[in-house]
Order: sequence, then structure tokens, then C-alpha cells
Amino acid sequence: MLGIIGAMDEEVAKLKEQMTQVQVRKKANMEFVQGVMEGKQVVVVRSGIGKVNAGVCAQILVDDYRVDGIINTGIAGSLRAEINIGDIVISTDAVQHDMDAVAFGYPLGQIPRMDVFSFEADKELAKLAEDCCHRVIPQVGIFHGRVASGDAFIANHERKTKIVNEFDAFCCEMEGAAIAQAAYLNGIPFLIIRAISDKADDSASMDYPAFEAMAIENSVKLIKEMVVHVS
Repeated sequence: MLGIIGAMDEEVAKLKEQMTQVQVRKKANMEFVQGVMEGKQVVVVRSGIGKVNAGVCAQILVDDYRVDGIINTGIAGSLRAEINIGDIVISTDAVQHDMDAVAFGYPLGQIPRMDVFSFEADKELAKLAEDCCHRVIPQVGIFHGRVASGDAFIANHERKTKIVNEFDAFCCEMEGAAIAQAAYLNGIPFLIIRAISDKADDSASMDYPAFEAMAIENSVKLIKEMVVHVS
């Protein structure tokens, strides 16, 4: 069974509409919707915004639903000039840009006593995502790269530049790396797929409302196609 996590109701509402044989269960103030999508068993859930919500959500999927893998869908801010609004970023790995134990000798982003710096996404899921992108949203750019997560909406040039310089990331958001960490600790594959809604700079507050709907629509098309072909 595949677990699909979005941060906001807007991101998962359209996916829920595609499901049949639905069973709904509430836990930790989250609504877990289990059912059939495109002939496959899935669980779709809104985690809520931020890393704690996302990590709790991922662990419930593992413990209660025994999911075989997790896809985190949603929207993000671009960290690179060539990645435009509406484009798709498929994670190669994920880091927490606001993890700071530098005072103890760790590099910025390193979780103390964790044996990896970043959490590597599943390569087969990433290849599937790219193939599905070409089929259902061929008009958008597709990028493979690092996702940087933190409990902050990045909306100014200075903070954006710091994340780019420190982590060489492709996009930033607020949940993916926590889901990645939970998947890593539980030994299951994961993938973060983000449609770009803003440029994570001083224009972000203006771009986000206008392009959120388009970015979500692209994500939903992609996830539906992936469910059809996932093994």
C-alpha cells in the first residue's frame, strides 16, 4: 500500500475525489483516507504544515497502515533561476535547512548523532515520477535535486541565498525532509514531488496565491499517473 502525504487540504482534496471503497480514520488530528485509486490501495492524508506534523503523519502511516512507501506531494519555492513557477522538482535527497548544531561541531543541517547528512530518495520512484511527468504534464520543466525543508516560509532573498549556498538545494518547503527522515528510520522508500508555486524571494507573497492552484493541479495529475504504474 502506498501512503500519499500533502501538507494542506487543497493539496489532497482532489486526490481524495478519485478514490473509491473509502474508509476514513482520524488520528493525531489528521484524517487518513484509505481506499482504491486507479485500482491500487492507497492512503491519502493531510499532515498539516511543518516538520513535526509531517513526521508524526509518516510514522502513523508506517505503524497503522504498514505502507510500502511514501510519496510527499505538494508545492514549494524555487531556489534556482532556471526552475520556474509550475515546474516540478523530484527529490534526489532531502535535508533540514533549519537544523543547527554548529556549536557542537556539526555542519549546518546535520542532525546530531544521525549516521547520514541527507536522506536519499528512492531512485525507482524518482524514475517513475519523471516518466509520468512526460506523459501527463509535458509542458512543465522537470528537475531532479535536493529538497530543503524547514519550519519557515522562505520569502526573502537573503534567506533564500543562504539555503542555496549551504545546501545546493533546488527547492524549499516545510515538510519533506521530516517525512524523509521517518521513512529512512523505518527502512521504507520515499519520494518528494513538489510543484513550484513561487520563487522563494521577495515576490513569494505575491506569487503564491496566484500560482498555488496551478501547481496543485500539476501535482495531482502526476500522482494519479504514478499510482497507475507503481509496482
